[in-house]
Formats: sequence, C-alpha cells, structure tokens
Amino acid sequence: MIRLLFIGDIVGRPGRDLVRRGVPALRAYHQIDLVIANAENAAAGFGITREIGEQILDARVDVMTSGNHIWDKKEAISYIGIESRLIRPLNFPAGVPGNGSYIARTESGTTVGVVNAMGRVFMLNIDDPFSGVLREIEKVKERARIVFVDFHAEATSEKVAMGWHLDGKVTAVVGTHTHVQTADERILPKGTAYLTDVGMTGPHDSIIGVEVEPALGRFLNGMPARFETATANPRLNGVIIEADETTGLATDIERISYSLDELEDLARDADA
Repeated sequence: MIRLLFIGDIVGRPGRDLVRRGVPALRAYHQIDLVIANAENAAAGFGITREIGEQILDARVDVMTSGNHIWDKKEAISYIGIESRLIRPLNFPAGVPGNGSYIARTESGTTVGVVNAMGRVFMLNIDDPFSGVLREIEKVKERARIVFVDFHAEATSEKVAMGWHLDGKVTAVVGTHTHVQTADERILPKGTAYLTDVGMTGPHDSIIGVEVEPALGRFLNGMPARFETATANPRLNGVIIEADETTGLATDIERISYSLDELEDLARDADA
C-alpha cells in the first residue's frame, strides 16, 4: 500500500507556516509516502515565486500543483521552466511554459504520476480538460501505476463529472479552487478516490483567505477594494489517499483539517 497526502490551496504566509510546521508531523503520524500541495495562492494569496516555491519544497512537499492564479507573479513564468516539481493545468494552450504532469518517486522507489487540469465553467476559456486529461494520463501511465489528479475548478457539477469521467482510470481525483472543504469523500465504483474540494490551508476566519471587511464590502457596495491575506484561525485542510500499488486503485480516503495547535500535538505524538 502507498499513502498520499494532498494539501488544499496554500494561502499566503499563514498557509506556508502551516505547511512548514505541519508537513513533517503529518508525514510521520500518518505514515505518508508522498506529499502534493496546491501552491498557486502561496505568495500573499495570489501566485507563487521561486523563493516561496523553494520554501514549500524544503518543508517536504514533493510536488506542487496550481490553477488559474499560476501566472499572477511574473517570475512564475521563468520559475516553472526550471522547477519541474511545479506543474500547471495541462489544458492551457500549446506553447505555455511548464508541464501538466510530473512523475514523482517515493523513498521506497514507487513512482507516482501527478496530473493537473483546470475546469472551464466560470473559469478561463481554455482547452477541453476532459479530453486533455485522458491524453496526459495515458502518457503518465507509461511510467507510473499510481496517478493522482488535481482538478482545479469552480463548478461542483464539473468536478463531479470529472470524477466519473476518470473512475477506474486513475487513483484519485480531488478538486481545488473554491477553498471550502466538502464532505463528499468516497471511492467511486471502479476504484477511484474522489473529493469535490480539499479546502484551504490558510486563515479560516476570512472570506476564502482574505480579510473579511474589504471582501464583504465588495458584495455590499460593488466598489473596488484592496484584498489582503487574513491571519486568524489558520487551518491545514487536506486529504489522505491510500492505494494499492499493484492495481493503482484507491483503498481508502480520509479528509483532514488541523489547527496549528493540533499539528504541534501530532508532532509530539510522532516523536513519542
């Protein structure tokens, strides 16, 4: 068996601090073989930089996925060209920097394919993710039996559709982007683990990661406002997938949500 941890959208410094302090404890306590995290909001809530990417990788995250905010920081365009562990949605048009998948390897030598796709409903009008993801999976399966898909999308219906589309073809399909963890984790009939949205690793006393007042003001009066990353009530949202290395199919899925204090308790338990 292999155990994968996926960490929901890392938001700003509070999210990075949770990853830095929490991932080693989670790896030890839950006996995790590989860690994947969505990092597209890691730089002050919008985008990623090389320095921040290196901090996340140094925290023992093995692969970083992304989404529609991947290009919010200009330097991401060059960074993604030199850091293969940072991937972007595969259905961006041809010629866009970076790759839509990565082949990772656990300490025991098992290869794991990580695939990133993005939805189109209420999102960018880019290439079809449903046909594109099949081509990417076929390519990845030449080197890895375990295949994990981060589907970065807004509409619940589109995410659920992708889960059924890939049932039996991959180990897991999990959703990101909305920053609110859903409670519909399950293993689909043909063996693919599914969760509509993993949630957010960052400040939960917020409006999906930003300070309440300016975001609320946008809804109340429609006026522009500067959004700042919130700080209160930081929590790490994630999902743990257990899979059979022989079949490549999931055997268990578990949502997790930890405060910083709870992560520190895990670290003490792991050291005991």
